[in-house]
Amino acid sequence: MPQQLNKYPVSGAGLGLRRGLIDKLMADPPAEVDFMEVAPENWIRVGGKLGRKLRFFTERYPFLLHGLSLSIGAPSPLNEDLLRDIRSFMEEHGIDFYSEHLSYCGDNGQLYDLMPIPFTEEAALYVAERIRRAQDILGRRMAVENVSYYTPTDTSLSEIEFTNAVLEEADCDLLLDINNIVVNSINHKYDAREFMLAMPADRIKYFHLAGHYVEAEDLRIDTHGAAVDTQSWALLADAYAHFGPVPTLLERDFNFPPIEDLLDEIRQIKALQGAATDSSDIAGSSHG
Repeated sequence: MPQQLNKYPVSGAGLGLRRGLIDKLMADPPAEVDFMEVAPENWIRVGGKLGRKLRFFTERYPFLLHGLSLSIGAPSPLNEDLLRDIRSFMEEHGIDFYSEHLSYCGDNGQLYDLMPIPFTEEAALYVAERIRRAQDILGRRMAVENVSYYTPTDTSLSEIEFTNAVLEEADCDLLLDINNIVVNSINHKYDAREFMLAMPADRIKYFHLAGHYVEAEDLRIDTHGAAVDTQSWALLADAYAHFGPVPTLLERDFNFPPIEDLLDEIRQIKALQGAATDSSDIAGSSHG
C-alpha cells in the first residue's frame, strides 16, 4: 500500500533546476527558492562533475521529481524498469515525491511531445490501473499533471470528467499546472476558472507555473520559454484564494533570462501566497 504523505510535500515557491541554470545558481544559491524539481530521466546514473553539481543542490534544497517519459497512457507495457530506477534515485537523493504527465509520449518508442489520452471511461480505467501499478513499484503515492493539448482524440468525457475519473479510480494525487489550464482554455474555448475550481482540493500537492507562446489570439503553445503572462498570474491568485497558498514551482526550460528575473517571478508567487494567507487569517478571525 503506498505510503501517505502530509498535505503538501514541500512549501513556498520553487524553481525547476535546468542544466542551463546550474552554474549561475551554484555561484549564489538563492534564498528565495524554497524547493527545486528535476526530471529523473535527465539525471539517473549521471555521475562525475555533473552528478556532483546535482548533489550540491539536493543537499541544500528539498526536491521533487517530475517525470517526462513514463508514458502512463501508452498502449505499450508500463516501463517498470524505469520506475525501479526512479525509486532508487529517490532513495539515493532523499526525494519523497514523484509526478508524471497525464498523457503518453510513444508506443514502443519515444516521441518528444506529450500526446493527449482519449477522454473516455475506458481510457480512464486503463490509465488508473497503470498508475496504481506505478505506485506499488515506487512504494509511495504519485501525482499526475493536467497537460496542454492541441487536438483532443476523443471527447466522450470532458477534460474535467476524465481527470477526476483517473484521480478517483487510481487514488493518486494531482499536480495542477496553472499555465496548462490557461493554454487549454484559450485553445479549446472553455472557462479556465471553472476548470480550476472543478479540481479536487484534497488531491492537489503543488502547482506548476510557466510562460507560453502566443501563436495567435486563439492559439497558445505551451513552451516554458517565456515569462508568466497576466492571465496565468490572475488564475494563480484565484487558485490561492480557493485552495489556499499551495506550493508552486516556476518552470523555465529555455530562453533563460537573468537569474534575477526568475527570482522576481518567485517573489511574485510568494507575494500572492502571502496575500492568500493573510486573507484566510482575516476571514478566520472574523468568524472567531
